Amino acid sequence: MTDRRTEILTGAARVIARQGVRGLRVADLAAEAGVSTSLIYYHFKDRAGILRHALAFIGDRADRYTAAEAEAERGAEAAGGPSGPRQLLERTLLLEFQDLPEVRENSTAWGELRAHSVFDPELREELAAAGTAWAAEVAGRLAELCPAAPPGAVTAAAERLTALLEGLSVRWLSGLLPLTHARNLVREAIGVEASRLGSPLDVN
Repeated sequence: MTDRRTEILTGAARVIARQGVRGLRVADLAAEAGVSTSLIYYHFKDRAGILRHALAFIGDRADRYTAAEAEAERGAEAAGGPSGPRQLLERTLLLEFQDLPEVRENSTAWGELRAHSVFDPELREELAAAGTAWAAEVAGRLAELCPAAPPGAVTAAAERLTALLEGLSVRWLSGLLPLTHARNLVREAIGVEASRLGSPLDVN
């Protein structure tokens, strides 16, 4: 991706997080990114193109910061041996609850795009695909933790956990839940789902 495209998409994520999708105006985005409106249209054709690419950018950025944090944690834990499936599952989910400006902006922009998709079928399809991939990743972690559980039950558990995480993220970002409490609620939910799937709560 060129530097200009990255600057525009970074600006789009910021504007969407602050003003919502309906508040995303090309002139405002141009000012935020420090580029001309004609350059935005050159790269993204129209407002719908901006939204589609912004969604992909936000997802890719989340993958980058969660991967970087996970790698740092793995390095810190190297002396204590490898992480177990329970720890890996917790890390996968809890990396979404980092009190960092980029994570807050990303999560807020994602929520705005998700809310707007109610009125935008094309965006809804892309969000659904991203949500399915996210649930599949969590299901893979759950399957490692509970290898004897039926695949359908594992998928349902992953869907419940990801839905819970999204709801808790909104409450945390809105100031309705302290960060520590939100993280603890996710840990408790993992324990409940693991128990339902036939894994003891103390699996590491």
